[in-house]
Amino acid sequence: MDKPANIDAYLSSVPEDRRAALEKLRAQIHAEAPGAEECISYSMPAFRRDGEVFAGFLATAKGCSYYPFSGTTLSTLQAELAAYSQTKSALHFDPARGLPKALVKKLVKARLAEINGH
Repeated sequence: MDKPANIDAYLSSVPEDRRAALEKLRAQIHAEAPGAEECISYSMPAFRRDGEVFAGFLATAKGCSYYPFSGTTLSTLQAELAAYSQTKSALHFDPARGLPKALVKKLVKARLAEINGH
């Protein structure tokens, strides 16, 4: 897929089951980081505050992935993420289950704290 122009363009190309999960995640990220700017970073839908990308997501062949745009955020929250498959840079989740609101809050807050040097 070519680089999408914006998050809406990206979501329009995603299968319905994953689109619904990612739309919910999008709303959760906005709820935790009011005023965040939507953007495309590394060809994926992402969110930026004060010039720093702090969250992103993708639909995958088997589900969905959340990206904190940090090599340390997921390891910082390792105990809370034990039930999820992940790589150093991505948290994979089942679109039927989505990510719990409390977990999205922790992911966003942890990454914003990293950016702010706390």
